[in-house]
Amino acid sequence: MTEAPKTLSVPEAGAKYFGLSRNGSYAAAGRGEIPTIKLGKKLLRVPVQALEDMLSAASKRSVA
Repeated sequence: MTEAPKTLSVPEAGAKYFGLSRNGSYAAAGRGEIPTIKLGKKLLRVPVQALEDMLSAASKRSVA
């Protein structure tokens, strides 16, 4: 059984979770709307757990 990845690229996360384009994904990440971690000087990755926690918290706020 293959384990799900713990991080995604910014474009992958933007497309999968928000239906965003590559440029839209990087813009959202730059505004802090998509959580990222920086590896080295350039590589940005999106921690899946942090993104899902953020979405869960947002959905709980919108219901309350």
